[in-house]
Amino acid sequence: MVDFKLKVPASSANIGPGFDVLGIGLNLFLEVQVTVDPSLDTSDDKHHAKLSYEGDAAENVPLQSEKNLITQTALYVMRCNGISNFPQGTKIHVINPIPLGRGLGSSGAAIVGGVMLGNEIGKLNLSKERMLDYCLLIERHPDNIAAAMLGGFVGSYLNQLNEAETEAKNVPLENILPKASTPESSYETREPPKDIGQYIKYNWNKKIRCVTIIPLFEVKTDDARAVLPQLYVKEDIVFNLQRLAVLTTALTLPEPDHKLIYEAMRDKIHQPYRAQLIPGLEHVLNELTPQTNPGLCGICLSGAGPTILCLATDNYEQIAEQVIGIFKENGVECKWKLLDLAYDGATVEHK
Repeated sequence: MVDFKLKVPASSANIGPGFDVLGIGLNLFLEVQVTVDPSLDTSDDKHHAKLSYEGDAAENVPLQSEKNLITQTALYVMRCNGISNFPQGTKIHVINPIPLGRGLGSSGAAIVGGVMLGNEIGKLNLSKERMLDYCLLIERHPDNIAAAMLGGFVGSYLNQLNEAETEAKNVPLENILPKASTPESSYETREPPKDIGQYIKYNWNKKIRCVTIIPLFEVKTDDARAVLPQLYVKEDIVFNLQRLAVLTTALTLPEPDHKLIYEAMRDKIHQPYRAQLIPGLEHVLNELTPQTNPGLCGICLSGAGPTILCLATDNYEQIAEQVIGIFKENGVECKWKLLDLAYDGATVEHK
C-alpha cells in the first residue's frame, strides 16, 4: 500500500515588466491524492489508474489517464525511465481550486504535479531542478512552472543548449503528450537535456499581499501570445528592462515604497496588446494608483490574464471592489481572493 499527497501552488507570471522572466507561487493549491492498493481493480484504464477530479470546470476535465494533463505528464516521466504504466490499483484524486484559463498557472500546476507524480510512482528521486527539465519540454516557458515548483518570488531564463540538446528540446509536444493519433513508435522515451533553465529565488517583503481579481471568462494562452508583435521598438524594450531591474529589489525592501513599486510594475511589452482580449483592462491599469487607493503597491495582468494581480499592504477589499466595479461597467463579472506567497513551492507528503 502506497499513500501520498502532492500540493502544487498556483502562480502569477510576468509581474508587469518581467515578461517570461518573473513568477510568484501563490497559496492556492492543486492537490493530487494518490493511493496504490494492489487489491483495487483499475484494469478499466489503459494505464491502470483510476482518476477522479473536483474543482473548477470539473465537467470538462478528462478522466482517462492518457488524456488528463497530470497523468499524461506522469506517464511521460515514467516512460523516460523505463516504466510504461501506473502500478495496478493506482487511485488518483485531484482537488483543484485554481481557476482554469485565468492567468493563475493552472496548466503549469498540472504539469508540475504530473512530473512530481511520475517521480514518486517511479521512485526516481529527482531533484526539483531536474524535474523542471521535464516540465520545460512540455510548458516551454519557465516563469509559471519555476514559481509553482520552487515557490516564492522567482526569476528564470533558458540556457543556451548545444545542437543535440536543442534537437531534444524541440521534440514535438504530441510525442511527449501523445494524442490518440500519435503512433506508439513516436512516443518520446529519452530523458530531457539537463539544466535547460536557470532559476533564482528573490526575497519578498511579507507585508505585501496579493489581491487577485478573477474575471469569469477564460483567455487562452495561445490567443494571448498571438496578439503580441513579432518586433518591438527599442524604447519599449528599454522601458521594461529599467523597471525589471528596479522591481526585483523594490519588492524586498524592509518598508515597501508604494510609488516605486507601482512605477516599476508598468509594462509596454505585453499588457497593451492583450487589452483587446480583456474588456476594461486599460481602465483598470490606469485608474488605480497608490494615490487614489492607499495601500496599493502595484497592479498588473496576471500571466496571460484575464486575472488582475494587485500587490498591496492594506485596503485589500476596497482595491478589489474598485477593480470589480470597472470590469462590471464593461460587462464582466468577477470574484476575488486575497493570497500570500507559497514559499515552499510544490511539496509531497507521505502518509
